[in-house]
Amino acid sequence: MEEKVVQYGTTTIPFSLSRTDRRTLAITVEPDATVHVTAPIQAEWLKIEAKVLKRGRWIKKQQQFFESFLPATPVREYVSGETHLYLGRQYRLRLEAGDDHPSVKLKGGRLIVKLSDPENKDRVKQLLGAWYKQHAEKRFEKALDEAMPLFRKFELKLPDIVVKRMQKRWGSCQLDGRIVLNPEIIKAPARCIDYVVIHELCHLVHHNHGKEFYKLQDKIMPDWRRWKERLEKVMS
Repeated sequence: MEEKVVQYGTTTIPFSLSRTDRRTLAITVEPDATVHVTAPIQAEWLKIEAKVLKRGRWIKKQQQFFESFLPATPVREYVSGETHLYLGRQYRLRLEAGDDHPSVKLKGGRLIVKLSDPENKDRVKQLLGAWYKQHAEKRFEKALDEAMPLFRKFELKLPDIVVKRMQKRWGSCQLDGRIVLNPEIIKAPARCIDYVVIHELCHLVHHNHGKEFYKLQDKIMPDWRRWKERLEKVMS
């Protein structure tokens, strides 16, 4: 599977591309608004790109439709059956009694937490928090590595990332060049994370929210407003 992107007007459409022995090209939009394209093995990239652009209006309409159903984050009880977000997808929590070696893993659409006392909600919350932070660190580093080449002309030094929970902020840029990111945004789609990282990198070039800042952000990520809005819905 390949990760691709096309520019539809002022909107960037990222999608995953799979090649199979099918004869025709298929485009699907998932409930989390991600786009998947399945194409014939020998299909040329220009033809794939043209097909995606031709369906651009439909893709945006489908994404907006699914986004309208995004629920506000409920109060967590940390019991089996409730849903938890990870990278924009809902996973149903399942608590299992285990030995003295607690674990958290994703399997078959479920977020499975194994511990000696599944009734200990504080411990479940602690384990999930550590799991989210661990995965956030990896995903944030990936987003940073992918974004840095977009700022090559500014010769930025690769910033250190600090993962820290914040009450009212998704991220911040420190005077020493470090970028602080809230691990909670790992619950949002990957492009929302990309937006936050790009936003903070723009601050390494322009230290305020002036006209030049937004001009740069528009250039680097033309559809940032869409992902900012999506992030606001997920984190509400």
